[in-house]
Amino acid sequence: MRLLGNLIWFVFGGLAMGLGWFVVGLCMFASILGIPWGRACFMLGLFCLWPFGREVVIRSAVTGQQDIGTGTLGALGNLIWFLVAGWWLFLGHFISALLCFITIIGIPFGAQHMKLAGASLAPIGKTVVEVG
Repeated sequence: MRLLGNLIWFVFGGLAMGLGWFVVGLCMFASILGIPWGRACFMLGLFCLWPFGREVVIRSAVTGQQDIGTGTLGALGNLIWFLVAGWWLFLGHFISALLCFITIIGIPFGAQHMKLAGASLAPIGKTVVEVG
C-alpha cells in the first residue's frame, strides 16, 4: 500500500512540492550561512517525494543526544527559517491539504500534506525515519 500511495502522491502533487523544497534549498545554499537550512530543505524535499511509510521526528529522539540543531541555536535557526521561507512552504502544503480533503480518496494525501506543513514551520533539528 505504501508503494501505491507514494506513486499516486508523486504524480498528483508530490513532485511539484518536492521541487519547491529543492528550489528553496538551492537558494539557501547560495550563502554559507544558509547551509543548515539548505540541508533541511533537501532532507524534507526527499521526504516530500515519497512520504508514505516515513515520518519527521526530532533528531535527538533518534540519536539520544542533543546537538547544535536541537538546542538553542536550532530554535533560533527555526525562527529565522519561519520568517524567511517556512511560512510560504507551510502555506503551499496547507492549501494542498485542504484541496485533498475535499474528496474521500484525497484524505490520506491531505494528511501527508499536513505532516509536511508542520515540518515546514521548523525543520532544523528534525530528521526523517521509517515507520514500523
